[in-house]
Amino acid sequence: MERIAIISDIHGNLTALNAVLKDIEEKGISKIYCLGDIIVKCPEPAEVVDILREKCEIIIKGNCDEVIARPGIESGRFWSRDKIGDERANFIYNLPVSAEFYISGYLVRLFHASPLSLEHLFNPMYTNVDSAYHNKLISNPEDMFLNTDFIGKTANDPIPDIIGYGHLHTPNIFRFKNKTIFNPGSVGIPTEMSNSDINDETNKFSTLSSYIILEGNLDSKTLSSLSLTLVRLPYALEEEIKNLEKCDMPNKDIIIKTLKTAIH
Repeated sequence: MERIAIISDIHGNLTALNAVLKDIEEKGISKIYCLGDIIVKCPEPAEVVDILREKCEIIIKGNCDEVIARPGIESGRFWSRDKIGDERANFIYNLPVSAEFYISGYLVRLFHASPLSLEHLFNPMYTNVDSAYHNKLISNPEDMFLNTDFIGKTANDPIPDIIGYGHLHTPNIFRFKNKTIFNPGSVGIPTEMSNSDINDETNKFSTLSSYIILEGNLDSKTLSSLSLTLVRLPYALEEEIKNLEKCDMPNKDIIIKTLKTAIH
């Protein structure tokens, strides 16, 4: 049996990333796959990119990564782009948009948001009709298993049994028609979509970083034992907030509020 740690949406939060990587190491897990959005929103994107390049076997490109890292961005347009520089930006921009592998007889496919694009949104918990993604909503879970040109698949390719994706920042595991869809939530910007009261003391249970551990027989097409474990863990939140307060990043007050309350 082998264990894979699946992380997502670090968003430049080095403090949270270090806590998650320490937890993964203490559990004896050596394989780490990342589902994208590694930069933007927190103050140390360059350091996060460098660590993920060293630690992760797979890194998938996210929608924020695409926007910030695309070629031709002029200096001063995006704070995070100026911080990471051209070499890291080129690395990020050329990351794959999906990956897949067999484990314990299941074909697992990973991407940042969906097989349709980096922004199409599937949310089994809320409709999101009032969100910025209202015109890119996926309502049918079966669409998450499609073979599309965007991920380089054709009708002749096998349909996955398990889908792993990020983008939502709220972890969940969802079953549909003999298949599984999971979301590890966010390492760096955890949110709880039902949170609305900034004074609710129970918000502290949603400001925790999260990731998924997938355990089974890697590269095996024979059906056998498989488990998905959701891990939630605290990190030095106040330290990250101090890092934000000291930096000159625009709109940092919005991020600080989210980190404190898990309110999107």
